[in-house]
Order: sequence, then C-alpha cells, then structure tokens
Amino acid sequence: MSENDTSTEGVEPTPFADIVREALAVKGETLRSLAARCVDPVTGKAVGHSTLWKIADGQSYKNGPWLKRAVAAGVDRDFDEVERAAAAEWAGLIVGDPLKASTSEARVVVVYSSDATPEDLPTLREKLKELGLGNAQVVTGIDGNAES
Repeated sequence: MSENDTSTEGVEPTPFADIVREALAVKGETLRSLAARCVDPVTGKAVGHSTLWKIADGQSYKNGPWLKRAVAAGVDRDFDEVERAAAAEWAGLIVGDPLKASTSEARVVVVYSSDATPEDLPTLREKLKELGLGNAQVVTGIDGNAES
C-alpha cells in the first residue's frame, strides 16, 4: 500500500477499539483518567490503563463481559452499543435488532456475520413468515441502519 493509499480493503473493522480511541481523543483525556472511570458497575472490577492502551493499539488483551460493562461506564456510552461493537470486533459478528422490533419490555437479538445482507438471512425470513411478520424490514450493518 502506498503512502497516499487510504483503502481499507482487507482491513478488519475495530469498532470496540474505536470507542476507546474516541474517548481518548477528547482534549485532556489520558489513559489513566479514562481507566479511573472504567469500572464494571456489576463486579466493581476496573480496567487498567495498560489494557486500555492495548485495546486502542489493536493488541491482544484478556476480555470478558465485565470489560464491556466497564468500558461502557467509562466512556459514558450505552452498554448495548459497546456490546455490539465488541461482538463485531472480537468475533466478527453483528449483534443487533435487524427488525427494529425491540421495546423497553422485550429485546430482539439476532447474531449474524458482519458481511451478511438481508438476502443472506433466509432462516430469519422464514421465522418472520411463521410469526405473521413476513413484511417486516430486515436491516443489517454494525449500526443497524444499513438497509438493503
């Protein structure tokens, strides 16, 4: 790749790392100040500044459910958003509600490959028909907005 080539073809997306990098881009933010806020509200476990550096730098690190909750708390983002970003980055999967059917009482979750299109989800289409929802719109993409 040349110095001026900005192509991202073949480059894996890093949405979880992007969340950490965006938080660190705020003027005056440091790894240590961000780490001080990255505490899992369930277990009380804190993310170390070196782990945040590894995440932002694309290096390997030990992950788990507590880490997603801690990062969500530290960057003041919705846990569902952070969880979807982590799933996309860690497993190459999208976790979301492609039907836009979740409510405050019920959450619809479908896990699918990050390169899937609505046409690639025939089982989902069949289940929708069984539920009488054959006309429901299926959207794919990490943000749930990329319609096909």
